Amino acid sequence: FLMKLRNMLLLGIPAIVLWVIAIFVLGIFLIKWFWMWTIPELFPGAVAAGSVAAKISWWTALKLAGLVALLAAITNISKD
Repeated sequence: FLMKLRNMLLLGIPAIVLWVIAIFVLGIFLIKWFWMWTIPELFPGAVAAGSVAAKISWWTALKLAGLVALLAAITNISKD
């Protein structure tokens, strides 16, 4: 019963795909939040000079989350 329920809920999607999607979606929010709170504190001179943005756009967070999800997928696939 539990396997049938799991297959119905996950629609037969492999675990690696779900893992990558979860990292991607969660990553967008975490990256945006992390950037907003840490970068201005760690690099105040660079933010003041305009070299580093104090906040990033959703599009940039999306691209960074895609990179993190891709790296997570590669790491997971390459495990023995």
